[in-house]
Amino acid sequence: MDSRRAAIWRIAIGGVVVGAIFLGMIVTGSVPTPDEVRDYGESLGIAALLAFIPLFALVNFLITWPILAGAAGLLFGTLAGAPLALAGLTAAALTQMWLARRLAAGHHGNLLPQRTKAIEDFLTRNGALAVMESRILPLLPYGIVNYSAGLTKLRYRDMTLGTLVGAAPKVFAYTALGGSLGDLTSPEAISAVALIIVLGLIGIYIARRQILFERRARAA
Repeated sequence: MDSRRAAIWRIAIGGVVVGAIFLGMIVTGSVPTPDEVRDYGESLGIAALLAFIPLFALVNFLITWPILAGAAGLLFGTLAGAPLALAGLTAAALTQMWLARRLAAGHHGNLLPQRTKAIEDFLTRNGALAVMESRILPLLPYGIVNYSAGLTKLRYRDMTLGTLVGAAPKVFAYTALGGSLGDLTSPEAISAVALIIVLGLIGIYIARRQILFERRARAA
C-alpha cells in the first residue's frame, strides 16, 4: 500500500512540474511564434531534419501535437513534414507512456480508479485497435491516452501501431495546414481544414458506436 501511494504521489508531482513549466512559458511569453519557428529551423539546415523527431517527443510534454505538426509543415513542407511529424508523435506517445509506467514503478494495471476500469479493460483487450480509435476520436487529448496507457498493461507495440495508423490522417491534415499558414485560402489549406472536419465526424460516429456497443454488452 505504501509503495502504491508513493507511485501515485510521483505521478501527481510529475504532472504538477510539467504544468508549472508550461504555465511559466505562457506567463514569460516563451512560446515561439510560427515565424520564429520557421526562422530557427531554417538556420539549423540539415540538422533540423535530424533533430526534429527527438525534439518533437521532448517538446510535446509542453506543447500540443497539432502545433508541432503545423511546425513540421512550416519547416519542411507537407510531403516531408508529415512523416516526420508522425514519427515524432509516435516517439512522444511512447515516451509519455514509458514515463508514466516508470513513475508507477510496477503498479501499472492497478493504479487507475475503479470507475475507469472499463476504459482500462478496453485498452488492454483491444490493444492497437483501441489506440487507433482513441487517435480518431475528436476532443480526446493524445497526452491523456498516452499517460493513461502507461498505467495499464497495454503493450508498447500496440501503442506504436495504433498511433501510426490512427493518427496518420490527422497528422497529415495539421501538417498541411501548418505549411499553408501564409495563405489560408490556398487549396492545400482548405483541403486540410475539410479533412480535419471529416475526421472529426468519423470520430463522433466511432465514439457513438462504441458507447452503444458497451451499453449492449452491459445489458447482456
